[in-house]
Amino acid sequence: MSTSRRDFLKTSLMTGAAIGLSNIPTLGNDLASLQAPSTKNKNVVGLACEPIPKVRIGFIGLGMRGPDAVDRMMKIEGVEIKALGDLMPERVKAVNELVKKAGRPEAIEFSGSEDAWKKMCERDDIDLIYSCTPWLLHTPIAVYAMKHGKHAAIEVPIAVSLKECWELVDTAEQTRRHCMMLENCCYDFFEMATLNMARNGVLGEIIHAECAYLHDLRWLKFDKEKGYQGMWRLNYSEKHTGNPYPTHGLGPVAQVMDINRGDRMEYLTSMSTNQFGMSQYAANKFGKDSADAKQTYKLGDMNTTLVRTAKGHTIMIQHDTTSPRPYSRIHLLSGTKGIAQKWPAQKIALEPKPHEWLKEDEYKKLMTLYEHPLAKKIGEKAREVGGHGGMDFIMDYRLIHCLRNGLPLDQDVYDGATWSSIVELSELSVKNKSKSIEVPDFTRGAWKTTKPIEIIS
Repeated sequence: MSTSRRDFLKTSLMTGAAIGLSNIPTLGNDLASLQAPSTKNKNVVGLACEPIPKVRIGFIGLGMRGPDAVDRMMKIEGVEIKALGDLMPERVKAVNELVKKAGRPEAIEFSGSEDAWKKMCERDDIDLIYSCTPWLLHTPIAVYAMKHGKHAAIEVPIAVSLKECWELVDTAEQTRRHCMMLENCCYDFFEMATLNMARNGVLGEIIHAECAYLHDLRWLKFDKEKGYQGMWRLNYSEKHTGNPYPTHGLGPVAQVMDINRGDRMEYLTSMSTNQFGMSQYAANKFGKDSADAKQTYKLGDMNTTLVRTAKGHTIMIQHDTTSPRPYSRIHLLSGTKGIAQKWPAQKIALEPKPHEWLKEDEYKKLMTLYEHPLAKKIGEKAREVGGHGGMDFIMDYRLIHCLRNGLPLDQDVYDGATWSSIVELSELSVKNKSKSIEVPDFTRGAWKTTKPIEIIS
């Protein structure tokens, strides 16, 4: 580990103090990172590991997302909350109290030092590391966990650079451990239903998709009272442009379009507006002469990235966490037989009347017919447990089911790397006047023979 990396981890571990960020390369000085490193590794396409009757989980990061993840997992059969870790001891103790209150054995606690999470990964009585830390710790934790024999489940994005993406792929291949990015939006009810429709040819061939993360987060970025939750986002916005958070919208449409499973993202071009909203928000909140208002923010308010696939299909991805607008992930699928979209309302139009949205009774009949098996099985409980309307619970349930039964996961390391590579690739394109940038093939050619993701297995 380099000195700069070591110093960075010491200052930011689990708290989200995102300082010391590296500069994104320009086309002139680093195209090598776009290419696949030479390797003799065997790919992990369709990786099925030994079944784990009871999955012993170690949770790292108990700030915003971690406590809810622990609570959800306690409602799933075959799970043991083995360990809890965070730099702040009070968080660990608070969550451990919830574990004991639920009638479960007290979890082992890890806190108080920058190496606490490593000690957790090094134990031999943990099967899965579940990480809810800030972005810049996602890859280091996943890699260390896999190297110590653990499966890794990591919040989004799973990496923030191409180097990290390749490191994840290589480590997963070398260790033969699962590395799943926890893209919960793949398990939202409409997204799962449209995946089922696509697999059954309802929309024809999906030739174009639109997706996004449009979420006004100015309040969080400038929340100084809860700075450990928001300030790392603000620091990232000061130093980077492009699309830093592409996977919520991209994950579901990539699965529908068979990315890494019969098709792949070939190249992209990306463009961002200038930054306006953060400076204005800071001036209104703290005063026009405040340090926050005078700070330079590189992250453009709106980023639009266009991707072309090897089969000649296209994907539009947008990111905007600054503008005052309603939340949307767009989720639009355009096929040769019809179209489906989720935001601002769920609508479907099909041949032979493609210019008319389905009437309410027709829409409900179609959605009932193509309701995803997971939604049928645990949808009611998922809505009861909660977590973004239930999709968080479905994601966790499916992860545990696959681990307990020795099944391949719905999202593998190639998905996490490909979807997360948009972070650096979009910035690289924006910094070079929206030049087209090649998207690396993290499967090293395996996408050509890999079957599309199943509806269920």
